[in-house]
Amino acid sequence: MTEHPVLPAEESVLHTADEDDLYKDSGKIKKKYYKRELERLQEELVRLQMWVREQGLRVVVCFDGRDAAGKGGTIHRITRRTSSRVVKVVALDKPTEREQTQWYFQRYVEHLPAAGEMVLFDRSWYNRATVERVMDFCTDDEYREFLRSAPEFERMLQRSGIILLKYWFSISDEEQERRFQKRSNDPKRRWKLSPIDLEARERWVEYSRAKDAMFTHTDTADSPWYVINADVKKHARLNCISHLLSQIDYEDTMPEPTQLPERQTDPNYERPAIDSQNWVPALYGSNPPASDVERS
Repeated sequence: MTEHPVLPAEESVLHTADEDDLYKDSGKIKKKYYKRELERLQEELVRLQMWVREQGLRVVVCFDGRDAAGKGGTIHRITRRTSSRVVKVVALDKPTEREQTQWYFQRYVEHLPAAGEMVLFDRSWYNRATVERVMDFCTDDEYREFLRSAPEFERMLQRSGIILLKYWFSISDEEQERRFQKRSNDPKRRWKLSPIDLEARERWVEYSRAKDAMFTHTDTADSPWYVINADVKKHARLNCISHLLSQIDYEDTMPEPTQLPERQTDPNYERPAIDSQNWVPALYGSNPPASDVERS
């Protein structure tokens, strides 16, 4: 078992590609290099996942930021190759009437990780300091109490052994407008654009003030905010994942390729006729012929 350093890594395109060839004229990373680097980082995430499970670690990662900043897309890339039994995503809806009467952090506590789990919050308890504050979904007293309580809550988590990381996805006014317009024009994305998104955009400056106040009260030495430049989605994903990997000490426990055992055979087993089963129509490709007996 050896330590597996992530940064710097000789396999990274930052080391293997010519810098003049790495980026387009626009300054964005070329697709082939993005895919290559993402696959490398996703392989590292699998190693991290194995270490978290084997060592019984508990990890919480908060993803917060304005609408359309790319939080969900980054989370999707993180979880694409990992197990949902180990790396879990939590995206809570607005609180129910019952939850509104509970301690504010209570509905988040029930989703905290057990040993060997990593929980990614797609918007975390910091909703109270941003969306709820700007949209008047909480009272002034509730808001002020949150700013006092959040650092204490996070210290409690860390004292219990939880590894806590907080990411803020920062997006410019112009880029958010472009992404909102793209959602509006695309029927496949239109569901992502809600009335609250539009109203929050109208209150851009209020949202900025709320974010600034949140950082003032909750960007602590023990639990700092890490800010991601999210104007270029691909850059944001790579930067966030590489930073996440660098923040947790883990070792490479990837097993060697497994030698598969020979398949069991039994000359006395007779498979039921294929045409006796209700097969889904093969609109693409074809179903096996009736003579195929090597399947179940």
